[in-house]
Amino acid sequence: MNTPSNAYPTNLRSPLIQYAASASLEEHRHHLAQTSLSALIEQNPERYRQYTVEAAGLYLDYSRHLVTPKCMSNLFILTEEAALNSHREAMFCGDKINFSENRAVLHTALRNQSNRSVSVDGTDVMPLIRETLAKIRTLCQTIHAGDWTGYTGKPIRHIVNIGIGGSYLGLKTVLDGLRPYHRSDLTPYFVVNVDPADLTATLKAVDPESTLFIIASKSFSTLETRVNAESAKAWMLEQGMPESESHRHFIAVSNNIEKATRFGIDPENIFPLWDWVGGRYSLWSAIGMIIPLLTSFTVFEQLLRGAHSMDEHFRVAPAEKNMPVIMALLGIWYSNYFGAQSHSVLPYASDLESFPSHLQQMDMESNGKRVTVNGQPVTFQTGPVIWGGVGTNGQHAYHQLLHQGTRLIPVDIIAPMVSHNPIGSQQSWLFAHALAQSQALAFGCSEETVRNELSTQGLNQDDIDKLAPHKTIPGNKPVSLLVMESLNPETLGALIALYEHKVFVQGVIWGINSFDQFGVELGKVLGDQIFQQLNGNTECDTGDQGLNAWIQRFRQAHQKP
Repeated sequence: MNTPSNAYPTNLRSPLIQYAASASLEEHRHHLAQTSLSALIEQNPERYRQYTVEAAGLYLDYSRHLVTPKCMSNLFILTEEAALNSHREAMFCGDKINFSENRAVLHTALRNQSNRSVSVDGTDVMPLIRETLAKIRTLCQTIHAGDWTGYTGKPIRHIVNIGIGGSYLGLKTVLDGLRPYHRSDLTPYFVVNVDPADLTATLKAVDPESTLFIIASKSFSTLETRVNAESAKAWMLEQGMPESESHRHFIAVSNNIEKATRFGIDPENIFPLWDWVGGRYSLWSAIGMIIPLLTSFTVFEQLLRGAHSMDEHFRVAPAEKNMPVIMALLGIWYSNYFGAQSHSVLPYASDLESFPSHLQQMDMESNGKRVTVNGQPVTFQTGPVIWGGVGTNGQHAYHQLLHQGTRLIPVDIIAPMVSHNPIGSQQSWLFAHALAQSQALAFGCSEETVRNELSTQGLNQDDIDKLAPHKTIPGNKPVSLLVMESLNPETLGALIALYEHKVFVQGVIWGINSFDQFGVELGKVLGDQIFQQLNGNTECDTGDQGLNAWIQRFRQAHQKP
């Protein structure tokens, strides 16, 4: 029987004992575990000003966290001990910090608005980026003007993005976040799942004569994308599209020009994606071209500008005023010193409903790692479980666990103050609930308050004694308020970049490689092997009796009568 090469850390709190500052942080944790947020705020009337930072149109209020100035000082020391400044500079300069794949990590270059050159292997990549942006601009102009037509001469009216993971999650987040900026003459669709129901539903909704398919795959070999692309092309041919006219309906974003061309994509319709662009960071590249297509190239430029503004803040702001650094340290504080195992992100904006799903990939694929950069098993918790959903809907569901459950779950509440769709007092109600949840999580409702309220309602002492424990809400749950004036292209760009840098900082402090994802690959390899068995007719002997049985059941289910 095989045994694991290393056990999971048994100490769920798992302090970062590799750092000298950790001993002091342990002392702070012991002290703060005995106090309350109510007491901390009562002791320091200036706490809000002390614990609020502004950057790139965003405001972070972290005054409702179990931290003190001394605690924060020691957390900032972690960044010095981990040499964050040099790691950050290496990323921005194009060093190959993704050492396991020998790649630079340059999503920041994709939105670089300065005149700074960025070199990889001695070559400035900024001219290539600007050339690609110009090509995207031309494509947008052609389609928006109605000059790009399908095989029967109809202008493009439906755009189907076929991609998965980073070729979907970030794009969906941005397109949802920019709904007020959408064009009325184009309709977007996403085909993600290899489940045939996904593609079938989309093909039922589109007109083949006016549909453009974007095949978004860095390798042009991702199973789900490849299979869906092949099926989409077969459908188009069945609908009457001549093979010679496929260039009117298919474009690709890929680093594998050969495979894209072999599929039948016109070389002029292939947009580059470089190996220094990670999938979960690719929305800023040509992978994200559906964003300007459905809005405008100007809107896309504003999105890039907002992200660049956060990049510059992250590069130059001191740690004490650096928003991504502060958010990263707060996450480490609860994960590694209080034992928190998950983190909840709650946007109070319907247009940000997809954001938690994008963060799940961004964070969990980046920092869900079991070994350090030196290949040694970690002895501490790394990436948390990221989850959440849009407010106020969650208040009628999982907020119950946040308020009265037994788990410590730090929360980010994201809220714009001004809506693009003002209706009566609804935005005031929405923002009121965002603030109310931050108060309820932090301060709760004490048993004494509950008893007084029940007594005021006229209940007798026996009923009060029965009900009071059930209605008491302990509070003391850490919560960040992340506020913007309105959700627009620039603030959305800044918001996404903020979380990207937060994840990077945590990876540096944990000493892991945040930019590979080998855990994703094993299932793909096994899936290919099992696919061959499912569609074969030879005796099935995988060495796993359970697997053999399910393969046989599948074969039987697909036998023709």
